[in-house]
Amino acid sequence: MSTENEGAAVPPEAGSRPAPPAPHPDPAPAVPPAPDFKPAVGTAPAAPQAPIGPPGEPAAGSGLPEPAAPTPAPAGPPPATPPAPGADPARPGAWWSEADGRPQDASHGDAHEGTPGAPGGPWGAGAPLPPSDPPARKRSGGLVAALLAAVLVAGGIGGGIGYWAADREAGGDSTTISALGNPKSESRAPGSVSDIAGKALPSVVTIEAEGSNGEGGTGTGFVYDKQGHILTNNHVVASAADNGKLTATFSNGKRYTAEVVGRAQGYDVAVIKLKNASDAKLTPLPLGDSDKVSVGDATVAIGAPFGLSGTVTTGIVSAKNRPVASSDGGGGNASYMSALQTDASINPGNSGGPLLNADGGVIGINSAIQSAGNGGGLGGETQQSGSIGLGFAIPINQAKNVAQQLIRTGEPVYPVIEATVNMKDTGNGATIAGNGAGGTPAVVPGGPADKAGLKSGDVIVKLNDTVIDSGPTLISEIWTHKPGDKVTITYKRDGKQSTTQVTLGQRKGDS
Repeated sequence: MSTENEGAAVPPEAGSRPAPPAPHPDPAPAVPPAPDFKPAVGTAPAAPQAPIGPPGEPAAGSGLPEPAAPTPAPAGPPPATPPAPGADPARPGAWWSEADGRPQDASHGDAHEGTPGAPGGPWGAGAPLPPSDPPARKRSGGLVAALLAAVLVAGGIGGGIGYWAADREAGGDSTTISALGNPKSESRAPGSVSDIAGKALPSVVTIEAEGSNGEGGTGTGFVYDKQGHILTNNHVVASAADNGKLTATFSNGKRYTAEVVGRAQGYDVAVIKLKNASDAKLTPLPLGDSDKVSVGDATVAIGAPFGLSGTVTTGIVSAKNRPVASSDGGGGNASYMSALQTDASINPGNSGGPLLNADGGVIGINSAIQSAGNGGGLGGETQQSGSIGLGFAIPINQAKNVAQQLIRTGEPVYPVIEATVNMKDTGNGATIAGNGAGGTPAVVPGGPADKAGLKSGDVIVKLNDTVIDSGPTLISEIWTHKPGDKVTITYKRDGKQSTTQVTLGQRKGDS
């Protein structure tokens, strides 16, 4: 079994390719040493040596104005505000959800991601808290508990203010306080986050995938064209690809069944199409140019973290060309990307959602996060973990090329150099292995690498101007190109550094 262009060579396990040492969306940004990068799914164990590419193929290439001052109150202190019914004066200030998020696998699914807790309410410290549940009452689930707490806090504060105003009026000294409107904020100026979100949300869908065995998860996707194609992550829909069920729900609540048009496991990109959606208002999101993105650019992420559909978060582009490897968490093949890194808060459930720029254009597809623990990723499996400000998105330029191929033929095409590299060593480059899968040559005779003069033992340290520090990095970088592209490879052999030009070959499909 040979692998082609799959960055980190996945160990040739039975019918699957192990992921590199780094977990998916979620450890060190560098793929190889990133044992925490988890695609919304989970990372497969790294193999000491693995062919570049999926198993069964030769590795290839691998501010609001101040409120009006209140009318001075008559001499003497105003009557104390009675606490809201059931309020606990011993716990003023803020509330915190006691629900614990269920662990999730770093696989690209995005359901059952745990319930996010919320810090103190917007009114600040000192606001009366909602009454705690009587001992006999059974608490509901995490999300319900959190939402209930929020509602009660708002109700308690509203009740207190209402009582005070009524009391003052009854005494003949009515005091009212009005918050002045801010024309600028109310206008939702073009380019503001609210403006961007308002335009994009109607085109973002929450995807629910269910396999024939009843297992599945929740993720996100967005309208790609007027024909009803939705762009998302492969790991979001993989469980429903074979005789499963797929549904897409829009922000207006309309729900449609969908089918998989094509998916590319290696790129972690998939295209699905809505069924019986003649009444759907399809407005494709405009696509930006991920090649022109700069570190520091503003970003807006939209998705369904932990099942909370239509969630909008903001941040910046923290880094570019970040090599990331991730697996589906089920022992399947790994995915590789030269990702856009962002600190916008994304969590399990955000997978497949758009990462937008300040113009509202899609610059990436949110796919993975780095977790502080063993879990993480945007998937909806087991071992979940929340955002720590390290999110990764597939550059839209690459995703668009893959989507077009999937819509045309239903299968992906990968650029390859047809050489198997060592996936375990990191930091010094990508070393071409001694042998390929099943004892085959590491450098396929007559393949691109062979024609360029590369041999077993050569250490590839650069591809064009990009420094290569590992096998996964090499693969993720090769996959930013297309078959037929010519690239310059710098390598070391017996202590001597040389360069050679390689014309990338191609491999169709994931197996």
